[in-house]
Amino acid sequence: MRTPHARCCALTARASAPCSVYKNFDPRAACIRRVAEEVFSLVGRDPLIDTATALEKAARADEYFISRKLYPNVDFYSGLVYRALGFPTNYFTVLFAVPRVAGYLAHWREALDDGDAKIMRPQQVYIGEWLRQYTPMERRGDVDPYSAFTGAPPSAAARRRLAGVN
Repeated sequence: MRTPHARCCALTARASAPCSVYKNFDPRAACIRRVAEEVFSLVGRDPLIDTATALEKAARADEYFISRKLYPNVDFYSGLVYRALGFPTNYFTVLFAVPRVAGYLAHWREALDDGDAKIMRPQQVYIGEWLRQYTPMERRGDVDPYSAFTGAPPSAAARRRLAGVN
């Protein structure tokens, strides 16, 4: 596997912009980064934290990101925390969304109470496939929940769970 610096350089290539961005620095990102370090001190250090730290450092020093005010948001490091806690990556979307539900509902409630907002118009347009075949979990066979790591080594928590420890 390449060094964190090499992966960082590949990731900061200007061919595509980062997906987790804030227009101003998200103070929660600094907090969750400290939480990530604390979690790693308890369960073992994930090598991806070095890549994430190198990527953040490179982005915060690169004129491309500075001029566009692109900063990592809270999910940049919280995904590493979830991974260290042993959650498979295919759970991350739900884990990122659940804490936001209260905010979504508050926004919806405010819109209901706003006399000027007669119709709720979503700002997103779904462009995915409409009708897809669904195979129930019990008919899917053995699915490795860690196959979604796309080449990244499993976290210490995942290795312990696979080994039957804890």
